[in-house]
Amino acid sequence: MDEKVPKILMIVEGAKTDVKLMTHLLNVYGISQNHEIVSYNTNIYTLYREMFADGDPGSMDILQILKARENDPNKKKIFDEIYSDILLIFDLDPQDPDYSATKILEMQEYFTESSDMGKMYLNYPMVEAFYHMESIPDDNYPRRFATLEELKEGKYKSRVNKENRNHDYNKFAVNREECNIVIKQNIEKGFLLIDDIKESMLPDLHKILVKQIDSMETLKKVFVLCSCVYYIVEYNYKLIE
Repeated sequence: MDEKVPKILMIVEGAKTDVKLMTHLLNVYGISQNHEIVSYNTNIYTLYREMFADGDPGSMDILQILKARENDPNKKKIFDEIYSDILLIFDLDPQDPDYSATKILEMQEYFTESSDMGKMYLNYPMVEAFYHMESIPDDNYPRRFATLEELKEGKYKSRVNKENRNHDYNKFAVNREECNIVIKQNIEKGFLLIDDIKESMLPDLHKILVKQIDSMETLKKVFVLCSCVYYIVEYNYKLIE
């Protein structure tokens, strides 16, 4: 990805944790100036209904969908600008009543190119995965998972709060060195999940999703993984060296 592009749009799911995390990462790595972060304010399954329900997502303009959802006239202007790249950062949220492996696979297969239709990064089971580490580094992170039962009971977020190193997201991965470690652990875990040889910088997002779906169907669990951090490496792999 070219660092000299004029502006990159980052669409995140929620208005709080998602925005705060991505803002923090962009600031830590000094690349916030050419990024615009906006919240979709709803989950990935709503996006599916709005873009894929008629079977032709290519006929839809995600910027116009966002513009129509925005009530603030000043913020609507954001969606009239020209962006070199569009990134979509969403939670898998398998506990959602509208969850469907078919839907998620269809979206992952469509949103593959940031400079065209946009590129999607899924967090498993949700964005809180970034903070689900008892230490930095965390030797137990490669094996950490969430059960579908705890997700359906709404217990996962409280579990992360209890198991987070500082029990305070504001004190977690506060500098570049710590962020590098967290990102590298998520990269290593991604490769481990798909049992793939590290012939590329990052594990294949589609293969990760297929593995997670299989795990949910056979083991009733999803492996904790924050894939949105992969973007930092794709922007410039030297940032985490």
